[in-house]
Amino acid sequence: MNLLSRFSPYIAPLVVFGLVVFVHELGHFLAAKLSGVYAPVFSLGWGRRLFGIRRGETDYRVSMIPLGGYVRMATRDDESMAGIEGGADRGSLAPPLERPTDIPAELWDVNAMAPFGPKPVPVNRWVESKSVGARVFILSAGVIMNILLTLMVSTGIFYAYGNAYRPAVIDSVMVGLPAATAGLARGDRIVSINGSPVRAWDEVLDRIAPITHGTVTIEVERNGTRLSRTLTPQPAEVPDPATGIKHTVGRVGMQVRDSVARDPVGLGEAIASGGRATWGMATSVVSVLGGLATGQVSAKNLGGPIAIARTSVQAARNGAETLWSLIAFLSLNIAILNLVPIPVLDGGQILVVLAEAVKGSAFSSRTREAFARIGVLAVLALIVLVTFNDIRSFFTR
Repeated sequence: MNLLSRFSPYIAPLVVFGLVVFVHELGHFLAAKLSGVYAPVFSLGWGRRLFGIRRGETDYRVSMIPLGGYVRMATRDDESMAGIEGGADRGSLAPPLERPTDIPAELWDVNAMAPFGPKPVPVNRWVESKSVGARVFILSAGVIMNILLTLMVSTGIFYAYGNAYRPAVIDSVMVGLPAATAGLARGDRIVSINGSPVRAWDEVLDRIAPITHGTVTIEVERNGTRLSRTLTPQPAEVPDPATGIKHTVGRVGMQVRDSVARDPVGLGEAIASGGRATWGMATSVVSVLGGLATGQVSAKNLGGPIAIARTSVQAARNGAETLWSLIAFLSLNIAILNLVPIPVLDGGQILVVLAEAVKGSAFSSRTREAFARIGVLAVLALIVLVTFNDIRSFFTR
């Protein structure tokens, strides 16, 4: 733990970003390989190649800009997409007669296909030669891999650390509010709400929150004696922690003791709990996106790379469980955001493929280029927004 805390400012952001992006791009890459599509580049990061290794027909590389990554595939849009990705080998996959000046000598192979050799790429290795189902599979594989990563990490957390919960023990009550008025006190352990047994603080909140009119009966254990008290919750406007949208809930004015208990779980229960956790995270992310679309959630709440890096460092300092939880949550965020129908994102490209299938023919190169430009501008605008939010948050903390 001490070693992790000491080096977390340097390695945590790299671990979080690197693992999530690697898994996403690995999904695209494996799907392309399974579908028979030529994929000459697998890159972590965008821009100029820093270092890497070429194995088979693929150059596995780390690139200059450590944001995201890409898999270069043989496609009709290769030249424009290579330009967007910013690689040194920006030329099209049309076979050169001799090594171009922008291809490093160690990558050139006279027996290889373009862009690393003089041989042409067969038509049946291009993305466009594949069926609609295969193309959708390739485009959605990154999202699928991120969801699987979230599910696996969440399952692993439950299996390794158990089912964590906060015991329903009162730490303090607020003077003048229903809990204090009814005589509840520090150290009381809540055992039931309206006759239904509880042991975790989340269960207490879930039972009391819906009661904005009427009363609630709380049974507590104090020094071995059980006491029953009837309270009238007060309605309060409380923002949802995930979306920021305010809801009216019942509150009685008591705080939980800061402690954590754990129940060991078997593999089957860990898988089930991991699935529930993944679904819960997914609904939260979708709620935020819906709130942004309707204006209920402010864009000021969005964080970017700086916020993620800062959160990664803090998570690493809090221990491996917290760091893995952040990786799971970020991986699911990446999966869902990539499904947003913006050109250049997976969701936008899937939409174009399906639209071409309905249309019965491919869009013109001019139309595809327009889609790509719109997508790039949208992504750049999002990057500028979240970076501005990060900087503002840094100076106002």
